This record gives sequence, C-alpha cells and structure tokens, in this order.
Amino acid sequence: MIYFQGKRIFSAIFDMDGTMFDTERLRFKTLKQAALEIYGTPLSEETLIGSLGLSAKKAEELAKANHGQDFPYAQVRLRADELELAFVRDHGVPIKDGLLEVLERLRKYGLTMAVATSSRRAIAEEYLINANVLKYFDVTVCGDEVSQGKPHPEIFLKAASALNCLPQHCLMLEDSQNGLLSAIRAEGQPILIEDIKPPAPEVKAGALKAYLSMHGFLGDLNECMPDLGTPALTESFPPTLNQFSAGIHGFGAMGGGYLTQIFSHWDGYTRPCEIIAATRSRMLRETIQAFGRFSVRYSATSFDQTIENLNMIDMDDAEAVIRMYDVAEIIGLSLPETAIRKQAGVIAKGLIRRYERRGRELTILIVLNKVGGADFVRRHVQAQLELLVSPELSRKILDNTHFVETVVSRIVSKLSNEALVRQLRIKSKMFQNSLSDEPVVPTATPRTPVPEYERLISRFRPFAQSSNALSQLHLILFNSEPDMPLYAQRCSNLLERLRQVKTVDDITQTQVIKNLLWNGPHAIIAWYASLLGYSWLGQGMGDPRVSELAQRLIGEAVGPALVAENPHMADAVTGFSKTFLQRCNTSFKDPCARVGRDPLRKLQRNERIFRSIDLAKKHGIDSSALEFGTALALHYALRTTDSKDQECQLMRSLYQASGSIEAVLTYTGSYNGQPYPGLDPIKDAALITSVCEHFHGPVCAEFVMPVI
Repeated sequence: MIYFQGKRIFSAIFDMDGTMFDTERLRFKTLKQAALEIYGTPLSEETLIGSLGLSAKKAEELAKANHGQDFPYAQVRLRADELELAFVRDHGVPIKDGLLEVLERLRKYGLTMAVATSSRRAIAEEYLINANVLKYFDVTVCGDEVSQGKPHPEIFLKAASALNCLPQHCLMLEDSQNGLLSAIRAEGQPILIEDIKPPAPEVKAGALKAYLSMHGFLGDLNECMPDLGTPALTESFPPTLNQFSAGIHGFGAMGGGYLTQIFSHWDGYTRPCEIIAATRSRMLRETIQAFGRFSVRYSATSFDQTIENLNMIDMDDAEAVIRMYDVAEIIGLSLPETAIRKQAGVIAKGLIRRYERRGRELTILIVLNKVGGADFVRRHVQAQLELLVSPELSRKILDNTHFVETVVSRIVSKLSNEALVRQLRIKSKMFQNSLSDEPVVPTATPRTPVPEYERLISRFRPFAQSSNALSQLHLILFNSEPDMPLYAQRCSNLLERLRQVKTVDDITQTQVIKNLLWNGPHAIIAWYASLLGYSWLGQGMGDPRVSELAQRLIGEAVGPALVAENPHMADAVTGFSKTFLQRCNTSFKDPCARVGRDPLRKLQRNERIFRSIDLAKKHGIDSSALEFGTALALHYALRTTDSKDQECQLMRSLYQASGSIEAVLTYTGSYNGQPYPGLDPIKDAALITSVCEHFHGPVCAEFVMPVI
C-alpha cells in the first residue's frame, strides 16, 4: 500500500495500448494499410483518432458512420491485427519510456496490478509476453471479455473486482479520453499519461493527476515511496557445482516449482551437478530439454528464478527411474497416493541396485500433504521389496533409506498445457526472428595453413548465433510464492546441510496444523469459488461470500479447535492462519480446479475436513462452516466437467444411482485398491444429516443438479 496524492492505494490497473506501449501509432498505420488493401481507401484520421479507447464494436460503428455502412470493418481489423503482430514479432513491442521503472516500484511496495485493455486476449498476451512485462500483473482483463467497452466503466470495475480491491483504492492509468472516462465512471483514481490526442479539458479535469509522460508519474511516485538505500546484490543459486545428484520423482507443481529450487540452493555454497526429474508429461520433458532450463515466477515480487542442470526422464521408463534411485543422494517424492502404489515396485528395484552397488544411504523427502505420508510410502516399498529379496536384505535396505516426513508451507501452481503452448508459440517466433537470414558466404581457401585455434573455433561458430538466441528466451513453467523453508523430520545428516530445509524433532503436530488449517479450508474455498463461477482462487476471495466463509473456517472453527487441542501451539496457529488468508487473497495464479480436484480423497473419514469437524465437536466449537464446506464438495463434484477427475465421476455415478448424497458420504467401495473410509451411517448419522441440510439449503440452491 502507498499514499499517492493523499489517497490510499492498494492496486494499479494499466491500459495497454498508448499507455504502456507506444502501439497507437503502429495501429493507425496498420489500419490504414489494411483498409487500403481490402477497401481501396485508407481510414480517415477522424476515424482513427475517434476510435482511441473504444471497444471493437464501438469502433466499427464509428468507421461505418464515417465511411459508409458497407465498410468491411471486421475484415479490415483482422488484417490490421495480422500486420501489427507481424511487425511486433519482427521488431518487438515499443515500450513507453519509464514503464519498467514504474512497474518495479509499484510491485516493490506491494501493490497488486492488472491490465485492462480493449485489445483481444490473443493480442494482449502476445504483446505482454513479448515485452516481458506479463510477470508484473496478477490479472489481465481484455476487450473480448467485457460486454461494454470504454468509455463504459465495466472493464475497470471487472479488473478491480478480480484484484479484490475497491475502485477508489486503485490507480487507473490511461492515455485516451474514452479510457479516462471509463476510469472516472468506475470511481477509481485516474492517472492520465498523454499520448496522441489529449482529452478534452473537462474530461482531463477528472483525472487525479495528468502527466505528459510516464517519467512525470515516476517522479511523483518517488516522492511517496521510501528511499531504498544502497542496493544489495540479489541472491541467486550458488554458481559452483558439487559432485552430488538430486532426484525428483513427480515433476508437478511441488516437484518442479518447489523441490528444484530447494535442491538448487543446496547448502548455499554449492549445488548439485545434476537434478534428475521424472514425469509422465512428454510436453514438459521435451520443452525443458529443448530450452535447457526453465523459470519459476514469484509473482508477488515479479521475480523469475531459473532452474538449470536438469535431466528430464520418463516416469514410465523403469530403467531411468531405477538409475535415479541408484545415483541420487536425495530424492523428493511428490506423487499422488495412487501413483505411489504403482511406482513402489520400481522404487524397490532402485533401492536394491543402490544397496548392492554402492551401499550408501538415501534420503527420500515425502512431499505428500498427508499425515503419515512417510509411513505410507515405506509400507508400500517394503511390500515390494519382500517380493524381490530376502527379509534380511529387505531390512538392511530399509535401514539404509530415510523416508522423511515433510511439511510444505508454500502454494505453487503449474502452467496449464494450453498456456504453455501459447507461450511456446510466441517464443518460437521470437527465436526465429533473432536468427540472421543472411547466408553464410564461404571464404576462399587460405594460402597459408590455418592456425589450430581457428580450426577448433570453426566447429563452434555455426552454432553460436542460435545458441545466443536461445539463451535470451525465458520459459515460465510455475508460479510460486517467495522462498520458504521445507520442514522435515530430523533423521538424516544430509538434511542438516540443506539451506532451505528446517529439521524438527517431532513434525507430527506441524503436519496436523498445516493439514487441517490449510489443506481443508483451501479446498473448501476453491470449491465455493468455482461453484460461483471463478476460475482463480484469488478472484474468488474477492467475493464477500467466499472471503466470509474463509474467515469463519479459519477464525471460528479450525483455528480455535487446534488451539483448544494444543494450547502450546497457539502462536503457531495464529501465524499459520494469518499467512494462509493473506496468500488466498493474492492467489491470482492458482486455479480453483487444481486446489479442488480429487474431492473424494479429501472427504475420507480420517482426512482434513472430517478430522477438523471431530476436533471442533470435541471442544464444543461450532463446525457448521466445515459441514457447509462438505456440501460444497459434493456440489462441486456433481457440476465439474473435468473428465480427468475420476473421483468426481465416481461421486456423480453414486449420486445418480441413488438420488442421495448419503450414498456418496457413506461410500465404502474400492478406492485405490482399498476399502474407502467413508462416514458410518449410524455413528455419523447427525453429521450426515447436517451436511444434507446444507446441501439442500437455500445457500446451495443455485448449485443443485437434477438427478438423471
């Protein structure tokens, strides 16, 4: 938060064309050219200037008013987009002077930020990525996502809502009259950065402050921000490689976006010479192999951290996985329970080879978001070992292997496949444009012998340009929060050397607090936000209904219950609660679908939600928010269209077969090869009744799906 011109400011919303990028003149040029190609006559200056800040629909109306109703505006606009994109891909996006300095300062002081542009999303994303400024923005609202364009306030109101911020606490930066009117009508704090055509004086007067350039705005920002002092070097990964290999078994959000970072920091002085990462995703494997590295984006600070020295392997390549368990000093295991059961045999074979060939201890970090996760993995691996070797050898191997319980306090999300493809498409074009089209002219054979160094260098020279071009590309795969430690059970000497691993003597209580206080409410918030139509957790928290439920879950149910059970952990519970709610409010990159998936796993009798209900009832604390959350899980499962979420499909089939949610809650059929621990129809009758009342109650009425 900052005070600017006497106003409390929490967020900033930027127009794109003409404000951040000097693209208005380029757009005028391409529209003229496109109109000349298609219509035979260029668009008039009156039409071009009058279109500034208008939606596509309004701009079309203006063009037809000035050039006749038969003017093919849609075709002209499409062709102009093609011409403009071609120019940008060849020459880059022209960024306004001072923009990067403004963005850095606003982000430095904790403002959330959004783009509100009349451009279509396809164009906006390409420009923002091309200019390497997308990382600064939590939210992007585009012209094809609003029903009414500027000067209507809809786009700014939508952006402010997505940032969970009242318009009056948002700086709204614009360059055009229509854009400025939009910001004024949204009742925000309009900032005018003049471009081609200044607004009318009476409109300009509605701005909080007007500037001739971004640098003027920057000067006033400096006045209301504290002096940063002498800069310190940003701490990066240690440059020196040691002789160790680290492994990651499961390259998802936690494996790729968190464990790679922990292993790369290592002891602060060196880092592993190799990180072996196993994944089934061919897209991820081949993408990382092509680029040679990837980056994790810390959105709160607009900082990208690059991970290198990765050896990507196919998880279905048993020999490659066995080798990983043979050569690595430490392995982070971050797989779903179902996958662990399937991989246990391969893990066992890797441990056997390791023991027989090297006999060295192995530390396995179990990153499972499950109390007792280490014991779970150990049991399944032991069962496979006993099928392959003698009981004595099995015991020796297990004694030589540390299965380490962990607690992760960071929220990480992985880029969707669709978003990755869009990014690759843009990067591919940028890479091609960076390569010279000039043919290599062969030189005449020298009369004197070529020195040896020249002959050696000549082998590298053909690859120099492409290598340099590739090194400039920036591939973002994960969004994360600032660096936080991984808490681990003290049991391995190696863990004491890892800089970001904090070892504790008894991790059980920390696990329970995190599992109940974070994991359960996190899922409930995601279910509610998704049912209300929000795709991202942070956007959902902007809805008073969701934020109120989050406060009730943490402050009136789970938190008090945990303190009542563990009075000595009161400070830890308070700290965890505050951090959790803060993170949810700013989780603009965390999809509800990721957090809410696999609801049946989260509704097990001994899991996060029902365990919290039991604890609350034990201490006479109201558990209605948790029971309402259970009803939301059922509605979510019935309404979700994700074909990959097999648990939702099972819950739907159970409900449709019986017409009752009791059949879902009391399910005891097969689940990952074991009987599912559902509610007991007799012992849990009161709880089932309460959940049913919430499910059919007035708050959930809009979510009800008919029985087929």
